Amino acid sequence: MRVTKKYLAPAILAVAGLALAGCAPSTSTPEPGTNGEDLAPVNVAVITSETGPLALYGQAYLNGFEAGLDYATDGTGKVDGREINITHADDAGDTDKAVTAAKNFIGDGYKIIAGTAASGIALALAEQAEQNKILYISGPAAADAITGVNDYTFRSGRQTIQDISTAGTFAGDVKGKTVLVFAQDTAFGQGNFAGVTAVLGGQGATVVSELVPEDATEFTPFAQKINDVKPDLVFVAWAGATSAAMWEALSQQGVFDNFPVVTGLGDVSTFGAYGPASEKISFLNHYFGGAAGTDAEKFMIEHLEKNGHVADLFSPDGFVAAQMIVRAISEGGGDDVDEMIASLEGWTFDSVKGELTIRAADHAVIQPMFQARLKAQGGTYVPELIKVVDAKTVEP
Repeated sequence: MRVTKKYLAPAILAVAGLALAGCAPSTSTPEPGTNGEDLAPVNVAVITSETGPLALYGQAYLNGFEAGLDYATDGTGKVDGREINITHADDAGDTDKAVTAAKNFIGDGYKIIAGTAASGIALALAEQAEQNKILYISGPAAADAITGVNDYTFRSGRQTIQDISTAGTFAGDVKGKTVLVFAQDTAFGQGNFAGVTAVLGGQGATVVSELVPEDATEFTPFAQKINDVKPDLVFVAWAGATSAAMWEALSQQGVFDNFPVVTGLGDVSTFGAYGPASEKISFLNHYFGGAAGTDAEKFMIEHLEKNGHVADLFSPDGFVAAQMIVRAISEGGGDDVDEMIASLEGWTFDSVKGELTIRAADHAVIQPMFQARLKAQGGTYVPELIKVVDAKTVEP
């Protein structure tokens, strides 16, 4: 496996193209792979955040990707004798940068692009994939709109509906129950309210919301409103610097004593962010280190630790992407996009989280999810598995 960085200006690319053309073999030169020569490498571009607000997510994805490539190629970095040449580009959370990088890669003949943690970027790259008829495998980006967006786009992680469906498992049969979405009055919060309404409301729950102004700093009045509603389940969707104050207000108003509270367990860096409420919250979870107990997970964790990393929320997304790429190259040669797509559709395989299936109709990844809790340990908090949620239970 060869890993390179790509930050080339168009002029440099043009000069490089002329130089390569001048050095092209004559018709009498043997083709790669004959007379004992190596086969031509398969070029794969990975576009994700290495800097910017989602850099931690991007790094976890990249670390998992490296482990997955070693796992899927038995440490060779090759498929059927062809080296996989990985080239990175940093999108820095910027859609324009990502699209520019993708266009450069496509112009250079790349047939496979993977990556990004931002849903808006993933949708823009999906558009490029369809226009140029290349294979695109999205990363941790969770927007449901990515699933089924076109024939050329796949994903390697979970999607929002799977998060919300996992939250619903804490309430059992939600028919006739009241679910309150406690969130900021932002696109993020409104999106979660819409998602809970679609998923749990579709299962018979009455879904209401308490949307808090984004600039609010005092959360006691809003926490009191939760007690007034008396919901059967509180679903919290929150982000940003006010998280600690919000959780403290819910704790002070006795919300955790009165109702089950569910939210998503984030990456390792957030485990200590919930304060005194940590052990009272039920966490839906895509992944945390040690949750799955599979052979693939053991391989990934060992690989990460050898390289100074820890298993994190989006490590499996990178691992799965690498497995999918190896599968696609093996079946489609790395050049025939239609064959690569066909090889992934309907594919069932073992990975970090267990058995996964890529649904042929829309490329959703059918996968198990997790219920978790946080437990105090050594002055901090660590996740503990409550239950593995069966993939069918949370299937989109």
